Parts: sequence; C-alpha cells; structure tokens
Amino acid sequence: MSDSTPQAPIVLREDTDGVAILSFNRPDRNNSWSVPMELEYYRLLRECADDPAVRVIVVTGAGRSFCPGMDTSALADQVADPTLTTEPHKRAPITTPRSIRKPIIAAINGACAGIGLIAAMNCDIRFLSSKAKVTCAFSQRGIMAEHGLAFTLPREIGTSRALDLLFSSRIVMGQEALDLGLVDRVYEPEELMPRTLEYARGLAANSSPVAMGVIKQQVYEALETTHEEARTMAIRWWYDTLRNHHDFKEGVTSYLEKRPPAFAPWDPATSTVPAPLPED
Repeated sequence: MSDSTPQAPIVLREDTDGVAILSFNRPDRNNSWSVPMELEYYRLLRECADDPAVRVIVVTGAGRSFCPGMDTSALADQVADPTLTTEPHKRAPITTPRSIRKPIIAAINGACAGIGLIAAMNCDIRFLSSKAKVTCAFSQRGIMAEHGLAFTLPREIGTSRALDLLFSSRIVMGQEALDLGLVDRVYEPEELMPRTLEYARGLAANSSPVAMGVIKQQVYEALETTHEEARTMAIRWWYDTLRNHHDFKEGVTSYLEKRPPAFAPWDPATSTVPAPLPED
C-alpha cells in the first residue's frame, strides 16, 4: 500500500495569517502513524522553523482522527516476524517538536492513542475536541511506555495519574482530560479549529517571535535544571539576545503608544546558547 500520492501528501501544510497548519493525512488508515508520515511531519516542522512568514504552528488530523497510534499493519507484521523493526533507535526523536523554537499547538480533533498521544504531548499546547478519545494503549498491547512518555506524562499530570493511564490504558475524553492536565482547552468539534486558529493568530499578531522562541527553549531546558540555573539563564538571554533586539524596543513603544506591535520575524540564526554573564 502506498503511503502517499502526488495528489495527497501524507502531511498537509496550509498557511494563514502567520500560522502554519500541519495535518496528518492518511485517510485510508485514519491517520495512523507510519515512518514515512513521521519523516514528512518532521521535515515540515523544520521547514516552518526556517520560514520567516510562520510564527505559530498548529498540528491536527485531516478528517475524523488525529492519530490513533502506530499503523496496525506494521504492528501485525512485527508480531508475525520478530526480525522486522521500525528502527526507533535510528529515527529522529519524537521530541523533535520541542526543538522547534516556535509555538506548536495540537488541535486534537479525534482518536488520539499510543504514539499519536506521544506526538500530541510533544506539542507545546493541546486543544481537544469534546468528542475525541484519548488513550495510552501500551499496556493493552504488551509494550512499554514508548518514546519517553514515562518522562513526559508524569511531569504533565503527576506520577499516580500517569500510572493510572499507563497501567489501565483507559479512554479519557473532554472534561476529564482537561481536569487531568492532559490538555489545555476543550471545545465542541465544530469549534475546535476556529478557536485554535483564533488563539494561534493572536500569538502571531501580538507576541514577539524572538521572545516566544527564547521562552520555549528556556522552559524545556529548565525542566532539567535548578531554579537558580533557570534564573541565571534568563539574565544571559537578556544580555546576549534580547536587550538590543528590535522587539524589546517595539514591545515597549507599541504598548506606550497603545497600538498593535510590529514585531520582527523569527531569525533562524538566533543563538541557541547565550553568552556567559558579563564579568563586571
């Protein structure tokens, strides 16, 4: 079975008002995960990262599903022949979206399970359809918590809640997913994309790309550092990147003049490691 045709890319890209919408697009397989889809998703993320016209990225699924997990045909093949493998140790890490220094919002429009849930958890913010079903699924397939979910999930929702979902593989929806902290907003299906795009366009219009890029890097790095290291890193970013940046002046000036800001596009050459603190 072919994973794509010239008329139907396996991940779609649509741009609007500074927002790139990436949609998983395997309708014959309900957007189930495949290695080719993964490769195209990461390629498009990197493309968006380097595109100055893109300030925010939204990830969703075409049709009724977000991503219900790994393609069952690939799983069945591996059960039939244990020598087959998707070589996860050789693939780009599923944390790749966290390295993209632009906000990434998951609009979970339908079934979201297994590696599909992991993909959503590696987006920065998650909005959920009230009808979408979310599950880990791993314990009911006889496998481990894949791709670092044992790290991500407890940090998002707490250890015992994470173990509940991982042990039971039970389905959660709507308000419970919100209460657990799996997602940040829940909308009725017809409202999901309009409200997601409203939020994304608000970021694109009103928030500085360089500030958002630095903040995203700060937050993910701070998960594995101390409070003092995070405090010091903020000062380093100030001296190295932000105090002389156009967006600092524009942010203050536009606020004082009571007008919308005109922030500069994200510069892919922005430093990833700010200079050490000045000695004097």
